[in-house]
Amino acid sequence: MKKLLFFYLFLALFSSGLNAQSNLRVMFYNVENLFDTKNDPQKNDEDFLPEGSMKWMSWKYWEKLKNISRVITAVGEMQSPGLVGLCEIENDSVIFDLTKRSPLRNQQYEYIVTNSPDERGIDVALLYQRHQFKPVERREYKIAFRNKSTRPTRNILHVTGKLVNGENLDVFVCHFPSRSGGQKESEPARIAAATLLRSKTDSLFKLRKNANIIIMGDFNDHPDDVSIFKTLKARSLNDHRANDELYNLFFHRMKERDFGSYKYRGNWEVLDQFIVSGHLVSGESRVKIKDEKGNVFKAKFLLQDDEKNGGEQPYRTNLGPRYIGGFSDHLPIYLDLDVK
Repeated sequence: MKKLLFFYLFLALFSSGLNAQSNLRVMFYNVENLFDTKNDPQKNDEDFLPEGSMKWMSWKYWEKLKNISRVITAVGEMQSPGLVGLCEIENDSVIFDLTKRSPLRNQQYEYIVTNSPDERGIDVALLYQRHQFKPVERREYKIAFRNKSTRPTRNILHVTGKLVNGENLDVFVCHFPSRSGGQKESEPARIAAATLLRSKTDSLFKLRKNANIIIMGDFNDHPDDVSIFKTLKARSLNDHRANDELYNLFFHRMKERDFGSYKYRGNWEVLDQFIVSGHLVSGESRVKIKDEKGNVFKAKFLLQDDEKNGGEQPYRTNLGPRYIGGFSDHLPIYLDLDVK
């Protein structure tokens, strides 16, 4: 009788193991000018030096790292995000300090950073925890512009890795060209970035029948703007689903009141976005976006009163040249992956 009970107990445990799921939280955050205090003679970083216009002292730099650590930990709740995309970081040394010398060091993050031609030295990075994501290949793509007078911009980071169930996951981290000079005037630069990105995802769709793709970034355009909707062809989740198409997790939420990660002239904007392959929102995948949902992390400590326009706004590090000690002018975004 005892042997029979043991057999049924073993069978129940084995069956539950077959159906077990783990949660992988993915986060993206524009950290607003994470510069070190050292002069790079090859880059235009003079404003963020101790003698520069921002009076960027060592204590401000380390306080900034501590604040970013706090945000990443808060987004992770009880478990740190397994993947963290960052933009507006100066170089690999600031990411080394963040992951190895700040309070975030206890989370055991490794990292990959681009080496972009951006004039200010701005790059993007991906932090990852090896027990949740193991990189097998990394690339970065330089964006070429037809107009040779267009300033060079941030490279697109592409990392292919393995999840705990053996599935491939392709992650792109982006920081599209800014709107400096006006939205319409600067739009061709973002269209060029989206064209390059779409060519890379098309290659993945041809390479893998059921590609698992997550694109995250600050696109400096909204989900319905030309670069995202027409060039990258990132559809709404309300559209017909296909494995070899891209879907914007925020497109269908644009009209929600006060929805967004960045506030400009009193209006919340959806510049930070998650765009995913159809396979991650289909019923047959072993890796799925939980609840088919992306989220903006609007914790109270990340906000301050918007005295000019009403409501609240992100509590940023600097207001012009004045240091106010906040976090960023953007809010972080996150999603959860169910990994079967």
